[in-house]
Amino acid sequence: MPMTYAQLVAAVTDYTQNTFDTTSINVMIQQAEQRIYNTVQIANLRKNVTGVLSTGNKYLACPNDFLSTYSLAIYPASGTGDYLYLLNKDVNFMRDAYPNPTTTGKPKHYGIFGPQSANVNELSFILGPTPDANYNAELHYYYYPESIVTALTTWLGDNFDSALLYGTLSEAGTYMKSAPEDGMYKTYQERYVQAIALLKNLGDGKQRMDAYRDGQVRVPVS
Repeated sequence: MPMTYAQLVAAVTDYTQNTFDTTSINVMIQQAEQRIYNTVQIANLRKNVTGVLSTGNKYLACPNDFLSTYSLAIYPASGTGDYLYLLNKDVNFMRDAYPNPTTTGKPKHYGIFGPQSANVNELSFILGPTPDANYNAELHYYYYPESIVTALTTWLGDNFDSALLYGTLSEAGTYMKSAPEDGMYKTYQERYVQAIALLKNLGDGKQRMDAYRDGQVRVPVS
């Protein structure tokens, strides 16, 4: 059943029989979202952008909302030609494999280099070898979707409100300093774990398979 921000706040208020100020309830919701998004890799956590690798420049700036890489591919600047998916390596490998930054070629590897020089809060990639021409790049990456606090409706609220509700209730229990043995607090935690298990079945299971390649899901008959 879809759940909007207003419905979520009302449900948390009803379940806990407690009224929270707006700032506190928003923090609880956002903490719950962060916990969910770092537990299950659901498809709506991914987006893609295109950019350009410049001749002689071995660095590529990450998007401002970048969290982690799903894939990075390059293709000719003309827009026609095959995609080449780069292999992810750490900076040590990049420095060892490509010690001379003036040695150029078609990039094969990339790694997360570190903060951008112009914005230390954002990351950049290092490429190897240094591009010998301009290439188009397509990056698929993980990011945090807009919170239901500001969007008012989200994929999570529309499709898996149980995880969002019980995640927020667990945060509310912490806010109210509920003891671990408290009956309702334990219930919220248990229901959250159950909801996450179902969400993982979707995000880490069903969204990564199809019946043609993997066969239909089967439950053993006893």
